[in-house]
Amino acid sequence: MTAASGSRSWRTSARSPAEQPTARMTYSEIIAGHRDLPGAAVRTADGSCTWPELLGRATSAVRWLAEIGADPGEPVAALVTTSLDVIALTLAGAAAGKPLAPLGPRLTERELVPCVLGISAKVLVAEADYASLGERVAAASGARLVVLPEFPVAAAIDLPVPGMEDIAVILHTSGTTGLPKAVPMSQRMLAQRAVVNSALLRLDSSSSYATASPFHHIAGWGNVAVALGAGATIVPAPRFSLEEWRRLGSLGVTHALLVPTMVYMLLDEDALRLESLRVLQYGSAPMPPDTLRRAMATLTGVSLASIYGQTEGSPISCLTHDDHLRAAAGNEYLLASVGRAVPGVELRIAEPDGDGVGELLARGPHLFRYAGDGWQHTGDLGWLDDDGYLYLVGRKGDMIIRGGENVYPLEVENVLTEHPAVADAAVVGVPDQRLGETVKAYVVPADGAAPPDAGALRAFARERLAGFKVPAVWEFTDSLPRNANGKVLRGQLIARAKEEHRHAQAH
Repeated sequence: MTAASGSRSWRTSARSPAEQPTARMTYSEIIAGHRDLPGAAVRTADGSCTWPELLGRATSAVRWLAEIGADPGEPVAALVTTSLDVIALTLAGAAAGKPLAPLGPRLTERELVPCVLGISAKVLVAEADYASLGERVAAASGARLVVLPEFPVAAAIDLPVPGMEDIAVILHTSGTTGLPKAVPMSQRMLAQRAVVNSALLRLDSSSSYATASPFHHIAGWGNVAVALGAGATIVPAPRFSLEEWRRLGSLGVTHALLVPTMVYMLLDEDALRLESLRVLQYGSAPMPPDTLRRAMATLTGVSLASIYGQTEGSPISCLTHDDHLRAAAGNEYLLASVGRAVPGVELRIAEPDGDGVGELLARGPHLFRYAGDGWQHTGDLGWLDDDGYLYLVGRKGDMIIRGGENVYPLEVENVLTEHPAVADAAVVGVPDQRLGETVKAYVVPADGAAPPDAGALRAFARERLAGFKVPAVWEFTDSLPRNANGKVLRGQLIARAKEEHRHAQAH
């Protein structure tokens, strides 16, 4: 790990806020301007919906929001997945100043109720499949449940024109360590994000985009919004599966987003490549370099892009296709990074330690949430090399302090997943009377019937890591707890490790 020395913060080189084009219209105005585009706005196995038809459905959805008593300025909570009617409703809510707040339908009532209460939503919309869950959440939160209908195409397109600072949509953080937090996104910032991301991914009206992330996630609706802003066709993928991925190829998808666990699964099934695919975007969680190398070898002729960001602001950095080509030409160390700051974004490492690692701060015109000092405090720990490439090593709260030495779980996990007998791994700290904390690894074997020897894994890790970083405790497991976006629920593993430690101490 090498960082620029002699400084307590870094700013990206050769990039400045002035280089980012400025969105001159609200996001809703950009979408309304697509009414004359000739291509499909949404394509499913049942057929295509043109841009005038999508905007006509959104017009009907605006009227429906008024009929169900949604008031201007008040968010509408929703238990939904990616579909034509949900897209139309989201566009309607943005235009009418009644922003949709999609929530994860896989969450429990206990998890959902605080989200609904937190945004003071009086109306909860649910797809029919989630009506039962919606009834329980509505009863506990005092909201009124309404089941999502199928919106007809209005005879004439008549969408309101919002202001630049009006809230277009409300997303929630993924809540891997606590309750999800609401993140309101204004028309201006959503439009700005569409401008930046579409340029990074080379999205335009000839593109067809699909994301395997849930609609309520920044990588779900957030990227659907970007593609719609570019005039691209959306191919909904409500649930990821091998069959669903192959179906996307039959529907002509040119741009797609996957999270690392999905890439790994498709590689193992020899199903990652789609004939129509031109750009594969990956993100939401770190991808082990070995998995990425396998993906690059499989996807010849396909551009790869890793975009790092958060619900509170995205994109922050990007490992571009040119970066991937450099890595393939011999600079493989780049695959461990999340690229350099995107145009218009400044990065800073706050209070770096002796290795240059500290909390990443960012600012730029399309980021949604700033602290009082004018920076977005990401909560992610990382370092920057002399060329401005960003390397993440974990979350602030995840760092393990073993005998006064800092251990970053992600660094150890990346090493472990390079071992051919390891399919997945997560590292946490467990109490230790002498050292304060010691390192424990949860390992998912590539072959459950023949798990690797812990001693062999320890030796493998020691060849690549300092001794204090090598796990002292090993546990083999069938799977790791992850949320719908592929992020390890580290808090569950930490609680599990502590309980096991207490049990061992008691006996």
